[in-house]
Amino acid sequence: MASLNKVFLIGNLTRPPELRYTPSGTAVADVRLAVNRNYTTQSGEKREDTCFLTVVVWGKQAESCGEYLDKGSPILVEGRLQTREWEGKDGQKRTVIEVVADRVQFMGRGKSAAAPAAVPAAGEPFAEEPRAGGGDDVPF
Repeated sequence: MASLNKVFLIGNLTRPPELRYTPSGTAVADVRLAVNRNYTTQSGEKREDTCFLTVVVWGKQAESCGEYLDKGSPILVEGRLQTREWEGKDGQKRTVIEVVADRVQFMGRGKSAAAPAAVPAAGEPFAEEPRAGGGDDVPF
């Protein structure tokens, strides 16, 4: 029997990423994401629901998130769902479902620091590379 565990989410950060490092030195960031769903009820009333999720980002992507993202930053996340269980200090069993990111795409301006040159802010064109022959005869 086939199975698939894949999610795509677009939302905004509810707070700055929490970047930390494992004892072996691997970067990991917890990102809180708000994802909105707009819908209309049977009576025609427009409504909006918001789902709050924790996204776990590892490695270089985690460091980039910590450096360039801030509260309110819009991102696209591609990843998978993961369930974790632990026992709380009160002895109660706790369970959480979170998203483990395979890829995080920045979709707009993050912190006031300049964004990396390879990733322009939303609405800004990529800088064109010089073309051989001047590029004036390219039809697009």
